[in-house]
Amino acid sequence: MDLEIGGKVAWVLGGSSGLGRGCAEALAREGATVAISSRGEDKLKQVASEIGDSCIPVSLDVTDAAAIDRAATEIASRLGPVDILVANAGGPPAGTFDDFDDRALHEAFELTAASAWRLAAAVIPSMKERGTGVVVFITSSSTKEPISGLLLSNMMRPAVVGMAKTLSKELGQHGVRVLCVAPGRIETPRTAALGHAGVEAIPLGRLGQPPELGDVVAFLASARASYVTGVTVLVDGGASSGLLS
Repeated sequence: MDLEIGGKVAWVLGGSSGLGRGCAEALAREGATVAISSRGEDKLKQVASEIGDSCIPVSLDVTDAAAIDRAATEIASRLGPVDILVANAGGPPAGTFDDFDDRALHEAFELTAASAWRLAAAVIPSMKERGTGVVVFITSSSTKEPISGLLLSNMMRPAVVGMAKTLSKELGQHGVRVLCVAPGRIETPRTAALGHAGVEAIPLGRLGQPPELGDVVAFLASARASYVTGVTVLVDGGASSGLLS
């Protein structure tokens, strides 16, 4: 199946490892030119070289609003305007109510919710002007079913979904699609840090792999999904108990 994203410009956040790298590899494999961003510049350069000539590294801390604008300007000058944004920021730390204070709440907001807003703001004006574009927010299965011990994620991820749904209604008339992809237990450094307990509750009986999520994102960002917007797609091996996907 030709996804018709050859020649498109994609910007993938958190692209040096885990979910972001899986998305970047899938998009590049389908012919997109990909800019990957993360904080670790050396690793970012290494991963870009491994993905291939169609991938460039642009280092960035997503909690720095000015840095997001600079990165968007650099990508546009080097590759052209962004057609596909994959907004993927690291999740807030694990913990319960008693583990956090006001500073932790603010940091979680900046990392997860505010970064999603700012990344969207950096690319949407150009998408509206050109009448085309796709914004994919990588959220979490916690937006469908809160996860014990992940209080901050359970708070901040749904805020991103609410923004995405609202944007999808505002931007549809401009030819811009906005949606979320909600991973469950995917084998990444973050899930390794949280531990692999609970795999027995996944109907498919295993953790997912980053390329499996990346393939879903590539499809949703493609012309083959041109009538899909305003939804959250679970990629969780069937673990969620909710009736609605």
